[in-house]
Amino acid sequence: MLSDALILLNVFLLAYFVVMNLSYTTLLITSFVDIFRHKRRSDTFDTDVLLNSPMTLPVSVIAPAFNEERNIVQSVRALLNLTYTDYEVIVVNDGSTDHTLDRLKKAFGLEPVHAVFRRDLPTEQIITVYKAPGIDRLTVIDKVNGGKSDALNAGINFSQYPLFCSIDADTILNRDALLKVIVPFMEDPDRTVAAGGTVRVANGCTIENGVVTKVSLGDRILPLFQTVEYLRAFLFGRIGWNLLGGNLIISGAFGLFRKDAVVNVGGYSRETVGEDMELVVRLHRHFRKKRQPYRIVFVPDPICFTEVPENLSDLGRQRDRWQRGMMESLTTHAGMALNPRYGVVGLLAFPFHILFEMLAPFIELAGYVIVILSFTAGIIDTPFLILFFMVAVLYGVFLSIASILLEELSYSLYRSNLSLVWLSVYGFLENFGYRQLTLYWRLKGMVKFLFGAKSWGRIERRGFGAPQVEETP
Repeated sequence: MLSDALILLNVFLLAYFVVMNLSYTTLLITSFVDIFRHKRRSDTFDTDVLLNSPMTLPVSVIAPAFNEERNIVQSVRALLNLTYTDYEVIVVNDGSTDHTLDRLKKAFGLEPVHAVFRRDLPTEQIITVYKAPGIDRLTVIDKVNGGKSDALNAGINFSQYPLFCSIDADTILNRDALLKVIVPFMEDPDRTVAAGGTVRVANGCTIENGVVTKVSLGDRILPLFQTVEYLRAFLFGRIGWNLLGGNLIISGAFGLFRKDAVVNVGGYSRETVGEDMELVVRLHRHFRKKRQPYRIVFVPDPICFTEVPENLSDLGRQRDRWQRGMMESLTTHAGMALNPRYGVVGLLAFPFHILFEMLAPFIELAGYVIVILSFTAGIIDTPFLILFFMVAVLYGVFLSIASILLEELSYSLYRSNLSLVWLSVYGFLENFGYRQLTLYWRLKGMVKFLFGAKSWGRIERRGFGAPQVEETP
């Protein structure tokens, strides 16, 4: 009886990976279709026409900052030099304990002002509002620490435009990124409520005066693995769901939102460590429930660059937090799963994320252990073991290489043949050790979620050109 049960369990595990890979293959195919369709359409847009068009809506760029003293001045200068006509930059100093605010005061000559604003969303106390003489579009808000969500809500309260762009204070936007991500709002202003762009790895790139002047891979092992991950996540994950209408995530590092829609659903939640996904899921729920037509869009060509962890402890804490944030979003809105009322989001996107993202760390790690033990005990034979290995591990190599190919056929940011070779090598190697390690970190996140952990953890960064340490609230 025990052997029969174990055989059934092994068959179930094999079937799980088969269905998961078929789902990923579907996303990959739709990604190829959508990205080339998008390129044909985007090639017809004249950036000068977009820049000077009266239809190009004004935007409030909101950058929450906590202990960003090493990068904050360079980041703000980059934001002030975006290729865009009508926009404002709102930096929210969320109770930094380092010299973030002092650096801003010195660099931009900030002066305190009396500011009138609408308190649409509750936040921690605002201490002082600063303006920079001669730079009308820059506002700096100093407030009591309340976390990233609270800082974003404060920025929304102060914003004067109907659209706001949320970014991380330690990311670098391509100068034309804002101009490109606004396109869905210009095409369909009545229905579009959110749009997100692509996030790429900054480690190894050459950055001068807040501008990425050369895209390269660098020579550090962990960022190279993560470069492949980011290509896979954005180039066929987000794009695939975009065509299907089921995107649940717009990265907190770079997203554009219609302010009235976000305010109507209560702003960013302060009860989660995954505020970006939770907000997008809540927007889906709100508009589907009211049966109002809407669009949440991923746009692949607006690009921002972010620094990724370069040591195992920081990467582990990041993946732990990502897993907890996803679980918070999916469990908070669990009523959407398999509910026809929520269309593609409820019937496809939610089950996919629950089965193949939320539960994957437990099922995949358990699968490795059970299949190997079953083979050792003679319960399964060699052909079954090989088949499981091909489906559970080797297929991941195919998906990684396909993502690299999609990058080369579409945007070709990594122009040298040597870069493509290294990406392919790491796309192969990540499935043998690195992937299993990330599963372990995500499993830790699952356990910590069950015990109600809410901390962000301490993240060490080298910074853009200098070592730095960042503590997140």
